[in-house]
Amino acid sequence: MAPIEYFDSHCHLDPMRYGGDTKDVLQRARAAGVSRMAVIGTRAADSEAAVQLSENEEGVFCAVGIHPNDVDDVDEKEWGRIEKLVGSGKVSAIGETGLDWFRTVASKENQQLFFDRHIDLSQATELPLVIHTRNSIRDVLDTLAKATQHKPMTGVLHAFSGTSEEAAEALELGFYIGFAGMVTFRSAESLREVAQTVPLDRLLVETDSPFLSPEPLRGRRNEPSHVVHTARCLANIRGETIESLAAATTENACLLFRANGSE
Repeated sequence: MAPIEYFDSHCHLDPMRYGGDTKDVLQRARAAGVSRMAVIGTRAADSEAAVQLSENEEGVFCAVGIHPNDVDDVDEKEWGRIEKLVGSGKVSAIGETGLDWFRTVASKENQQLFFDRHIDLSQATELPLVIHTRNSIRDVLDTLAKATQHKPMTGVLHAFSGTSEEAAEALELGFYIGFAGMVTFRSAESLREVAQTVPLDRLLVETDSPFLSPEPLRGRRNEPSHVVHTARCLANIRGETIESLAAATTENACLLFRANGSE
């Protein structure tokens, strides 16, 4: 039987978070069957690091963008660095972008402005969006609905924590739903119920490393090898084999990020 392969569809592997451990983290991921991963930028610096990592490491793909919590600190020069990366042709997605009404460390006006800029960039390049939403899903979905009236687009609502109705809206707009370690938490029964409603061909698994470590690893630094725990949880609650869920979510991520091996 062929080994099970996983695609961690959202992780942050820049040196600022892992220091000199990145090589070991990648080795552990591959040993666990995580043959592909999408490394997501949150500022120009880690976006540039993500592009470099994708160029140097097989099976690593990258997204570039500005996290909504950081937009108040971004000037036009830094945004220009993001646009330059996108123009290089080495990028698989735009983001992490979106809206965060939970922390509100950045103004709502600037968050919406930069969300719209990322959407415009996604539509201009036909690259998918990687979307962060926290206590803001209604506004995120309304923004996406308005944008898709102008031009169809796709992407993923990562680390999804909304309702089944909100997931259905995102699916209708052409987006994928990504589940992170939160779905494994003992307190997340309602989220597991939502995960059962997402069609298998629109489901993604992720770690959001180094954050959101799944059970039974809560409290430790997260890394891509841990995505297997989230995948097993999802397979169990959905009544699917781990082989079928891993194969489907890997294929979905390959299609979304236009990764090699998506045939």
